[in-house]
Amino acid sequence: MEENTQFHAFVSFPDARLTESLVEKALSSLNVKLYKHLSDIPKDAESILQWSTYDETSHELTMERPKRVLSSTYVIRKSLIRKHFLHQSIKNYLAKKPDSTLTRSIPPTWHVEIVHSDELDELWVDDLYDLAQILPDVSSDLEIPKWFILKPGMADRGMGIRLFNSKEGLQDIFNSFENNEDEDEGKEHSEVEGDGTAVMISQLRHFVVQEYLLNPLLIDPRERVGGGISPDRYRGRKFHLRAYCVAQGALKVHLFTRILALFSSVEYSHPSAEMEGSSRLSAHLTNTALQAQHGEENVRLLQELVGSRLFSASSQNVETARLTQGDVDFIIDEVAASLGEVFRACLTSPVHFQTLPNAFELFGVDLLVTYNPAINDRPFQVHLLELNAEPAIHLTGPRLEWILEELFNEISHTCVMPFFCTSPLRQESKGSLRLCLDTQVRGGGAW
Repeated sequence: MEENTQFHAFVSFPDARLTESLVEKALSSLNVKLYKHLSDIPKDAESILQWSTYDETSHELTMERPKRVLSSTYVIRKSLIRKHFLHQSIKNYLAKKPDSTLTRSIPPTWHVEIVHSDELDELWVDDLYDLAQILPDVSSDLEIPKWFILKPGMADRGMGIRLFNSKEGLQDIFNSFENNEDEDEGKEHSEVEGDGTAVMISQLRHFVVQEYLLNPLLIDPRERVGGGISPDRYRGRKFHLRAYCVAQGALKVHLFTRILALFSSVEYSHPSAEMEGSSRLSAHLTNTALQAQHGEENVRLLQELVGSRLFSASSQNVETARLTQGDVDFIIDEVAASLGEVFRACLTSPVHFQTLPNAFELFGVDLLVTYNPAINDRPFQVHLLELNAEPAIHLTGPRLEWILEELFNEISHTCVMPFFCTSPLRQESKGSLRLCLDTQVRGGGAW
């Protein structure tokens, strides 16, 4: 390829205009011609970039021309983005690598494959035998019983997530899903009543059950941005971390170090009996999609939280300490270590994750930080929850849109420019992509 020869770029995100505009802006400094439709690119074009959604991308073109076509998605990556595949990959990996950091960063997890609610009885003596030994038949009278969270394997935006602490509770959840399915049969989507988070088990089939972490790190997001609130009114809210990572080629994994903290809109409290099977979990579910009506006030940069009061879940709304820069640095280090290991785990499932030298992909990674002030040397623990393809970056909000511009510029600099540009690069990287994994798959040429 001649030095910095013009290449052709197909950019298409039909349902994510913000993403599309960020991609176009990130490519604006390169010698590139943009196209809205792949069919408009000249047939004799030598160098093509496909920066588009999975469904818009021509995967045949990616596979047929590995030296000339770069695509923004891998063809096969189920073990990363589907919860039950991810769990199975990690389980297999830990069987061979019991010393991996994933042993402490992944909550105990069980895979549930179910089509009808009455199948659960058989699962208690088979796939869910270990869980059956932990769960009581009915809700426990213990002061703080163990709680578990049910998640559909292929749903997002908080759909189908429920809490339970008994076998009866889980059975009731599946019964309610099946009842909703019967009632909604024949209705249009807009006619379906309810909270909007119910799912159809016959269509999803795959669920995961995880032990619910009862000691999340709690912070009030209003404190560091300023809202004229008296300090005695601050209350600990649950939040999860949204980290963006970029997988490149076969294989490097980069962490975007500007990590978001996505907060619940209400004060945290321990799960209670009335929450079992309920969809009213606003104190516990921190999905941005479920908090949309509260605007940007629940979205913070992790870095912005330095100096915030830390609240302990075991002693609700009692301030225990303040978040330091050292704490943030430790959390970022843990996120990077977990990401590297997760991708290593998924590489051991080549049927469901296949790297390509001419592909890259952006993932949104959700993690939860737990906090135990009684452990002086290591009060924080980072737990990986899930990875998402085509993350809903628009929910970040206008206030922090600048970090998205930086993210896409970094992707362009790290993944696109080296593939198409052979002369020294004049555009400097800000260095906000941190390398988490650098391994070689498929031999010297990655094929």
